[in-house]
Formats: sequence, structure tokens, C-alpha cells
Amino acid sequence: MSPEAGTKRFGRARKSISVSGEELVRVAPLLEGTRAVSCTPAVPGLDAREWLASSGKTLAKLRVEHGAVLLRGFSPLDATGLGELATAFAGELRDYDNRSTPRTRVEDKVFTSTEYPSDQTIPLHNEMSYTASWPDTLFLACMVPATEGGETPLADSARIYDRMPDATRERFERDGVMYVRNFGLGLDLSWQEAFQTEDRDEVSAFCEKNGIQTEWLGGERLRTRHVVQATVESRASGRKVWFNQAHLFHVSSLPASVERELRESFSEDELPRNALYGDGSPLDAADLANVRAAYAAEEIAFPWEAGDVVIVDNEQFAHGRRPYSGPRSVMVAMA
Repeated sequence: MSPEAGTKRFGRARKSISVSGEELVRVAPLLEGTRAVSCTPAVPGLDAREWLASSGKTLAKLRVEHGAVLLRGFSPLDATGLGELATAFAGELRDYDNRSTPRTRVEDKVFTSTEYPSDQTIPLHNEMSYTASWPDTLFLACMVPATEGGETPLADSARIYDRMPDATRERFERDGVMYVRNFGLGLDLSWQEAFQTEDRDEVSAFCEKNGIQTEWLGGERLRTRHVVQATVESRASGRKVWFNQAHLFHVSSLPASVERELRESFSEDELPRNALYGDGSPLDAADLANVRAAYAAEEIAFPWEAGDVVIVDNEQFAHGRRPYSGPRSVMVAMA
């Protein structure tokens, strides 16, 4: 599928921003009405690593100005190549610590994308915004696009912030978000997987260093509480952005039948994972509805093609995953 066909599928034509015979790469809007852009090489099959090395700070400037950049039509990258591109762009890559979802390490610091069942939607979110330390940049590479669905939607975090009703925004900004996780119930990640260690002392030390409250409850059970930001000022744009995962961690993000069963089985502070206001009070249903509506209003999507790479400023853009059928393989590196 051509880039033009991919955008027409969503009813939005694409207009060229700039191209000359001397330029190696054409830059154009990813979709009309969004800051995100796509880059396609004038000569198909150009190696993105070579273009990065020869184009100075072009790609870095595009990330800062536009927030998300799709590389399409370049030579496909394997895990090694993705790691090399990400390292050349951003320097040292970061590991996936304080995990919230299952992923497999493909090679070094390149991972599979979140391994949730294919029939599930992963709501829009900023990577690791449930922590006080998050990656600046994500590098997503499509190895195998799904037969149907499986898009990685994006949403402009500043526009989400601007859409939020004043009362909702003020409450979250005043109190922050408390993330409560109960490990050892067999219903979510184990603490061993989340913290990538079998040593309780290492977990306790990590949590103390990062401002996470720990409560060892006997056996393999561990409860953590962490109060962090609801919004931040983007380091790239200087704009205020919505930056948390309250709507994703909250038990209401699950199917109604699952939420009901969990609430019947566990008290509020015993749920496998949940989000509260930073003062420990339950999130208001109206606030959650406002948050989800803002994300939905700003969501954009394009169909993956094999070999695509998307570079995302993690503060400027949220991302998610739509349900899909057939095989799908997307890798991710973070810096």
C-alpha cells in the first residue's frame, strides 16, 4: 500500500511540505490536521541510518517541531538496525525497568511491543508516565503488519491538555496521580518481572530511590503506591501536556464484566492495579470520562507497512494499539 493510499483510507489527503531534487527525503504531513509528519526517501530503499548520519540534525529537528515522525520506504531494519538507528539518534538507550506490561527482550535494549491479546485495545498513553522517570523518545518499527487492524494510534498531548475541562485539569494538576499496584495475586505482572530481579532488597532499594512506597504483605505479595505528575511541560515545545496513565491504570479501563468481578473479589486497595488522585481519594467517574473523551477526540491513525519506523517524542505524543487479526510484529527501543 502506498503512503497516499494509507491516508486515503482515513479520508485525508496528504500535501507535500518540502522537496527538491537535491534532497534525499520528502517530508509531508502524516495526516491533515496534525503536526506529525512522514519522511519518504527520493530513492526507495535508502538506509535510514545513512540518512541520519548525512543529514545533520534534520531528523532531530523534525521530532522537536512535529512530535512524531514516520519513516516509510527506507530499507527495512531488524532489531540490530533499530538499535543502531535509535542509538545514533539519541545516544544511550534505556532499559525497560519498573515495568507495567509484558514484553520480550529481542536484542540488547530492543523489545517487542506490549504483548496483550490481539482482541484488546491498548488505550492511548505516554510511555512510563506512571513513573517519575520516563523515556524522551520512542522508536517503533513494524516487522509484520497485522492482516487487519493493529494500528498504533497517536494523539497530541498538548491538544489533549487543552481539551480537558478546567475542573478536571485543575484537580489532577493539584493532586497528581497515585498508582497502586498489588503484586503476587497471579492476575498481573509479578514483582519479579516488573522490577527484573528476584531480590526483595533490590526492589525495596529501587522503590526508595524512586519515591515508591512499598508494603510487603507476606508470601509473594507486594503493594506499591507511587504519587507522580498528571501533567508536565514538554521539554521540546515548552507547552503544557497531559502526561499520566490514570485512565489506563484505573480498574474501569477493563471490560465491565472483568471490573465487576475484580471489585467483588478485592477491596479498593487490593485491586491488582488502580489509579487514584494523589491524595488517595477515588477518581471521579466524570473526570475519567472527560479524560477518555479528550484522548478520543485527538486520536489519529495510519495503517502500518512492513519496514515502517515511527519516532515519537514521548512527552508531545501519546500512543496506543488497536485490536487486530493475523500475525503482527512491532519492536520498540527507548531513549
